[in-house]
Amino acid sequence: MRQPENTITQATALTNHDRKPIHIPGSIQPHGVLLALSTQLEIVQVSNNTQVYLGKEPEDLLGQPLSHLLESQQMEAVKQCLAKKIGIANAFKVSINTLHQERYFDGIVHRTEEAVILELEPTDSKSEMSFLDFHALAGEAIAKMQRTSNLIEFLHIVAEEVQKIIGFDRVMVYKFDQSGAGSVISEVKREDLSPYLGLHYPATDIPAQARELYTRCFLRFLPDLIAEPIKLVPPENPTIHQPLDLSYSLLRSFDSCCAEYHQNMGVKALLVISLIQEQKLWGLISCHHLTPKYISYEVLKMCEFLGQIVSSELAHKISYSEWNYKVKLKSLQADFLESISQADNFIDALIKPEIRLLDLVSASGAAVCLDNEINFVGATPNIHEVRALIEWADIQVNDNLFFTNSLPKLYPEALIFKDTASGLLLLRISKVRRYYILWFRPEVIQTVNWAGNPNESIQAQMDGSLILCPRKSFEQWQETVRLTSLPWETCELESAIALSNAIVGIVLSKADELAKINLELERSNRELASFAYAASHDLKEPLRGIYNFSTVLLEDYAQVLDDEGIECLQTVVSLSIRMETLINALLRLSQLGQAQLREQATDLNELLNQVIDVFRASRQDSALVDIRIPRPLPTVQCDRVLVNEVFSNLLGNAFKYNDKPEQWVEIGYLSQEEEQGAGSREQGAGSRGQGAGGAGGAGEAGEDELLIIDQSPIPNSQFPIFNSQFPIFYIRDNGIGIPQHHLETIFRLFKRLHSQEKYGGGAGAGLAIVKKIVELHNGQIWVESTVGVSSIFYFTLE
Repeated sequence: MRQPENTITQATALTNHDRKPIHIPGSIQPHGVLLALSTQLEIVQVSNNTQVYLGKEPEDLLGQPLSHLLESQQMEAVKQCLAKKIGIANAFKVSINTLHQERYFDGIVHRTEEAVILELEPTDSKSEMSFLDFHALAGEAIAKMQRTSNLIEFLHIVAEEVQKIIGFDRVMVYKFDQSGAGSVISEVKREDLSPYLGLHYPATDIPAQARELYTRCFLRFLPDLIAEPIKLVPPENPTIHQPLDLSYSLLRSFDSCCAEYHQNMGVKALLVISLIQEQKLWGLISCHHLTPKYISYEVLKMCEFLGQIVSSELAHKISYSEWNYKVKLKSLQADFLESISQADNFIDALIKPEIRLLDLVSASGAAVCLDNEINFVGATPNIHEVRALIEWADIQVNDNLFFTNSLPKLYPEALIFKDTASGLLLLRISKVRRYYILWFRPEVIQTVNWAGNPNESIQAQMDGSLILCPRKSFEQWQETVRLTSLPWETCELESAIALSNAIVGIVLSKADELAKINLELERSNRELASFAYAASHDLKEPLRGIYNFSTVLLEDYAQVLDDEGIECLQTVVSLSIRMETLINALLRLSQLGQAQLREQATDLNELLNQVIDVFRASRQDSALVDIRIPRPLPTVQCDRVLVNEVFSNLLGNAFKYNDKPEQWVEIGYLSQEEEQGAGSREQGAGSRGQGAGGAGGAGEAGEDELLIIDQSPIPNSQFPIFNSQFPIFYIRDNGIGIPQHHLETIFRLFKRLHSQEKYGGGAGAGLAIVKKIVELHNGQIWVESTVGVSSIFYFTLE
C-alpha cells in the first residue's frame, strides 16, 4: 500500500530518525543484569543495577574474571558460546549466592565482534523446562496451524495460539508492503478494545533501522514501557572505546520515541516476534498488554520457536495460495513460447490470439513496439501517447524490466490516460533496436483506512527542520488513493522476464537458421547461375544448326517440297528464332546474377537522352513520338550501363503496349519532400530546347519532332508514401493498362499477358531483367495501373 501524499516530507524526517543508533543505547531494561566480558571472560562492563540482583556494586565486579561470580559448570556454558556465530545465544540456569540468599537466574549468553555478553534474568525456577512441558504448550498450537492451507485462517490461528501462551490483551499479525508501510491482517483481542484489523500504518511507525534489527533478532520483549533504563558502567566498552553493541541483547533498552508511541496507544508491555520470508522481514506478530507484564525466558523462547515455525509454514501457505496462479502463468507461458518459436510471423504470434499476451501478466492492454511499428492489444493509450511514453522510457529507464503501479507520479503526461494505464510493466527486448513490450493496467480507486493520520508523526521545528514524533491518535483515518493500479506480482514479473529470455533465444535460433539458409541459397544461386549460363550457351550451337539447316532446305530444296512441308520448315525457323530470344534472355539474367556493379555518379539526363536517341532511331514513326519530361532528372550513384537498360525496357514497353491514336510517355521523379507531401511537384519544366523531349542540355531536338509538356499532375492518390531518402523515379504512359490481378506477376521471367501475335511479341523477360537490375541497386520496383487508361512504373535506386 502506498504512503500518503506527502511521502517526501515523511521520508526526510524518517531518514533523520533512521540515523539514531538504537542498537547502542548504552543502557538496558531494569528487569535483569548485563555483564560484558572480554574474550578471556573478564568482566569489562556491567549494568548499574548489580547491587539489586547480585548484591555487589559494579566496581566490585569490573576487572574480575567471570569465575569470581559463576561456578565451573556454568562457566563451561559461557565458554561454549565463544565457538558459536555472532548473535547465536546459549541459555542455561544460573544460581548465585548473594549476601542474604541464593538467587536463581536465566542466563543468556551470546558474542559480538568485540565482546561476550551475559544477561541474567531472575527466575523462580532452578530447573529448565522439560521437552514434554515445552511440547505440551507448543505442540497443540503447531498442530492447529498445520491443519489449514488458507493463509488468512492460518494467521488467525497463529494470533489465537500466541495469545493463549502469553495472555496478552491484543495479538496482531502485521504485514509489511514494499515501501515499509504495513497493515494488520489478523487480530485477536480483548472484547472491550477497539479493533485494529484492516488498518494501515505508515513506514514512519517502524523505521528502517528497527525493521533491520527485527530481521536479525527474531524476538523483542519490553515488559514495562514506563520503566527507567539502567546505564552501563563504564559507558564505553574499554576494549574498543565505543558503546557496546546490544543488537542481539534481550535486555536492550528501548527508544523513548517507541515508548511514547505505544503509551499513546495505551500499551504498557510489548512483545514482537519477527516473521521472516526468504530472508526478508515479511511481517510481525505484535502483542500488546495494557499493564506491565513479565514473561519467563522459557515462554519467550517458545514464542521465538513458534515464530520460526510460522515463518517456515508461511512460505508454504503463501506458496499454496499463489500456486494455482503460478501454474496457470507457467502453463500459458509454455504454450505461448512454443507458438512463438514455431511461428513464421513474430508479431502475429505475439498478439494473436491477443488474450495470451495479456494473461501472461494479467494486464488489460499491451503494445508491442518493433522500431517504428507498434501493434496494440486490449485497452491501451493511443499510438501518439505510446510513442511519447517510449521516448520517455528510452531516457529514464535503464533496466530491461521496469514496472510501476502509479505511472502518472513518475510520468505526469500519463495523467490523461490513467483510466487505461495507471500501471505499466515495460519489457525491453533489445538495447540495440527499439524493441519493447508494454503492458498496461487501469486506475483502481481505493480507500485506505489508516490507524490515525500518518502525517501527525512529522513535526516542524523552530529552525524549519522536520522530526519524527510519536502519533497521539490511532482512530481510523481514511484516505482515498488515486492514480494507482493493482500492483504487479513477483510471479508476473518473472513471467515477463521468461518471455524476454525466450524471445532472445528464439531470435538467435532463427538468425542461426537464416544464416544457414542464406549460405545455402547463395551456393544454390551461384550454381544455378552457372548452370543457366552454361546451358543457354551450349544450347545456342545446336539451335543455330537447326536454323541454318532449315534455311538451307527452304532455299535449295523448296521445289521438291509441297506447300505443307515448306510451311513446316518456316515454323521451325520461326521457333528457332523464338528459342534464341528466350535463351538470350536467360543468358542476360544469369549474367546479371554474377555481375558486379560499377557504380559512378551518373547524370540521368544525359543517360536518358542516349536512351531516347536509340529508341527514336529504331522506330519509323519517331517524328510522332511524344516523350514528356516535366523537369530535369537528378544525378545518382548507379551502374550507368544497367540503368540504361532499365529505362530502355520501360520506355519500350510503354509504347509497345499502347493502342491509342496519340501515344505519350512521361518520365520523372518524386523527391523526398514530395513523397511526404503525397504528390505535389513542379510542372512545365520541359521545353523544345531539351532535345527529343529529354532533360535539359541533353541535345537539340530535331525540327520534325513533336514535344508536348503535360500540364496535368499525376493524381495524388497514385503516389505511394514511401519512406526513402532517395528519389522515386516513374514512367507513366497512356497505354492499355494492366489488370489488377496481374500486377504482382508481370515481373516474372517469361511472363506474357498476351499472345505472341499481339503487341509485337517478345520473350517476356524485359521486366524480370529490369527488376533484377533495380534490386542489384538495393532498390524496389512496383506498378500501378488502370486498364484502358494508363500504367505507372515506379522504381528507386539506393
